[in-house]
Amino acid sequence: MRKESKWHRFRRRLRRDWQLHLIILAPTLWMIVFSYLPMYGLQIAFRDYRPKLGIMGSPWVGLKWFADFLSDPDFLQIVWNTFAICIYSLATFPIPIIFALILNALKNERFSKTVKIISYMPHFISLPVMVGILFMLMSPTSGLYGSLYRLFTGNEFAPDVRYLSQNFRHLYVWSGVWQELGWSAIIYVAALSSVPTELHEAAMLDGASRIKRMWHIDIPTIMPTIGILFILRCTGLLAVGIDKVLLMQRPMNKVVSQVISTYVFEKAISGVRSYSYGAAVGLWNTIVNLIILFIVNTAVKKATDGEVTLY
Repeated sequence: MRKESKWHRFRRRLRRDWQLHLIILAPTLWMIVFSYLPMYGLQIAFRDYRPKLGIMGSPWVGLKWFADFLSDPDFLQIVWNTFAICIYSLATFPIPIIFALILNALKNERFSKTVKIISYMPHFISLPVMVGILFMLMSPTSGLYGSLYRLFTGNEFAPDVRYLSQNFRHLYVWSGVWQELGWSAIIYVAALSSVPTELHEAAMLDGASRIKRMWHIDIPTIMPTIGILFILRCTGLLAVGIDKVLLMQRPMNKVVSQVISTYVFEKAISGVRSYSYGAAVGLWNTIVNLIILFIVNTAVKKATDGEVTLY
């Protein structure tokens, strides 16, 4: 009997599972059009791009823009600001896991659903509205912060903490935790639902408390999910969103709020530097994130004996 070729096996599977291939066609086309084709424009990071000349017509300058960025007097401060915010945010990574474990432990199903709905709601608030709510709550005159300050200290005038440089990172990170806590916990709640009830029943017969069952049953079961999400979280370690930073940025806190994304917007998009300079800084940021991805993935892979890996 003649052995079936790979091409024939592929055609047979395509005819058999054509519905599945049709489903993935749309996201595949989206990925090609919006993620791979635009990579052609990355070459402007190595050119002195002029819109009237086009990409291919603009002169080639090599690594000029990268050298300009690395030699910028603000380079170290900008990179440190970005790293500080990202590492601070990364330190809050276990909070949704703890929240999901608490939700999973609630016995009152109606109360559990109510808590889930309330915790999901902030995710759907737009960033401008969320920052507006944050600044209103932290207002020294009419906000909750000002009222509590006067109540507990007796002083009439509360200091304005919204625009101080030492408070920027705390406000940025913890407002993000509040907004994304419930939404980030969804995948952990779903993973916990697959934990076999027989394990909990056996542990209860042995006298294990709820905390011990969380530690020895729930967490080990969802550890692959935790590992993958941790790796994905680290891939964007330098990807601080420009929207929220710009909304919270003021001259008084700019020394700590100037990150790579806002620097590119200020220097390149606003016309101080060229588009090529912005593309070079963005490409440098992407390369650093890619290196971090390889390092974190390798570390997690070794720590879990190869059980958790992204590639």
